[in-house]
Amino acid sequence: MANTPTPHNEAKLGDFAKTVLMPGDPLRAQFIAENFLEDAKLVNNVRGIHGYTGTCKGKPVSVMASGMGMPSMAIYSYELFNFYDVDNIIRVGTAGVVNPALKVRDVVFGQGACTNSNYQLQYRLPGTYAPICSFELLEKAVKAARDMGVDPIVGNLYSSDIFYDDAASLKEWQKMGVLATEMEAAALYMNAARAGKNALAICTISDNPFTGEATTPEERQNTFTTMMKIALEIAIA
Repeated sequence: MANTPTPHNEAKLGDFAKTVLMPGDPLRAQFIAENFLEDAKLVNNVRGIHGYTGTCKGKPVSVMASGMGMPSMAIYSYELFNFYDVDNIIRVGTAGVVNPALKVRDVVFGQGACTNSNYQLQYRLPGTYAPICSFELLEKAVKAARDMGVDPIVGNLYSSDIFYDDAASLKEWQKMGVLATEMEAAALYMNAARAGKNALAICTISDNPFTGEATTPEERQNTFTTMMKIALEIAIA
């Protein structure tokens, strides 16, 4: 734990709680801190990434952005797990429809995360790794959702290195039962596995690449509160 601060994080050891909520957008991190945490203190703002620690119902909770894509998520989650003694990271992000049964604003839980990334190659595994979430966090998330009257949608995500992906390629993932596409969960899950820590991606459907339906940046920043509340219930459970 002697590697703090880092080139990407000015916080001191002990500044982060054991559980960190991790949206992609720094402004969503700020929104969570200002609206859901008490006595929130800015502990990191290197590159404007916005990391806060406060309390929720008396329990310490942190929130920090991951930025976009697996390389960015990989850096921040690796440092939190390995340098800042964080045990749990809950991604609270957005995702696009792959399963046509999903609707914009549905909340999905990433039980697993398929990917087109080469991130796993660093581990020199003699095969293909299947990134999965922490069952402990998933179980708590499903319970929290049901207690809130939200029907949990659990399954596979597709973590893509390509934002402007061809909808035709998404149809191939659709055939394999994948729910939604996003850009960070697989790297988060692999980092957690390697560090012996816990991770879960909770995503709100923000757009449908097949129909063109999409929410605005402001809506994604300020109105996707259901997944935030579920994540906070996990953090304080």
